[in-house]
Amino acid sequence: MTTAYSFVPSPSHFYPDHPEHPSRFDLLTPRLDSFGAQKLDAKPATRDEVVCVHHPALIHSLEDICKQAPAIIDFAPTFVTQTSFDDALLASGGMLSCMRAVLSGSARNAFAIIRPPGHHAEPDRSMGFCILNNIAIAARDALANGIKRVAIVDYDAHHGNGTQAAFVDDERVAYCSTHQWGIYPGTGWYEDAPHAGKRIVNVPLPAGSGDQTYERIADEIFVPFIQSFKPEMIFVSAGFDAHWNDPITSLGLSTAGFYMLSKKLVGLAEEHCNGKIVFVLEGGYDPVNVVNGAAAVFTALMNKSFIDPGDASPRKETDAGEMIEKVHGWHRF
Repeated sequence: MTTAYSFVPSPSHFYPDHPEHPSRFDLLTPRLDSFGAQKLDAKPATRDEVVCVHHPALIHSLEDICKQAPAIIDFAPTFVTQTSFDDALLASGGMLSCMRAVLSGSARNAFAIIRPPGHHAEPDRSMGFCILNNIAIAARDALANGIKRVAIVDYDAHHGNGTQAAFVDDERVAYCSTHQWGIYPGTGWYEDAPHAGKRIVNVPLPAGSGDQTYERIADEIFVPFIQSFKPEMIFVSAGFDAHWNDPITSLGLSTAGFYMLSKKLVGLAEEHCNGKIVFVLEGGYDPVNVVNGAAAVFTALMNKSFIDPGDASPRKETDAGEMIEKVHGWHRF
């Protein structure tokens, strides 16, 4: 079996000078064929598939507001154009195509390279550059098609408040997020959801947390998180805005760090889920980091030799050991 991917660039979903812009893919697009993965067709998600996560009132309001677009719909700012609702349906459909290919066995694993992103979109509102929650829609669909437990790992620089909100009371889904504390959306403290210990796990990090910190998190938090929940499938919100030179965040990962995280998660999927893992693109607002991050994910998925572009952070890494210990202790990992 091969690695599969979907690609939904949504070129008409753009707003002048906004960081979530089609130009994020300028360097990635000509490289996609070189990764050697199988491209999947993306079909728009249906309303029945979307309503498994999002309230019908949100779907109707999005359709209406897009007819009057362009518009800014929240303070993030999140924008919509006249094509944004259809673009969001196609993005969710691209994630569903990847999930279904892995679930059916036609692909070993997959990577949905799509926009608009999704992990901030809550059941009743779009926010944070996100229109529909792509990963949540796919997780619900996997559950509807025989998977009993899904684990979601989110290494975007921002907390995936929408994904957490979708599953905070759903014992079939576990969610673990690493994110920079003190930035948008201001959620994701480690003591969140005390009723869901070991299942809703947040790792809020200080600015400057980098490769060494994330390797500790992978070994000391991701591993017991997966071991305790025993998922049958893993989804990953891959946000390349955790790179040290992303224009809107202040973490410290390098491309080698993204490869390390991705490789460890693929290994956990091999150990616990018969290899079933699907990555989905979330943030990342420097085109160089997006193409390098995507290459790191494909390398991990396809078990190829990693070629380090040599973009380690020039800054001294912040010590986040105290927070890692707090998270570990809170969840009794």
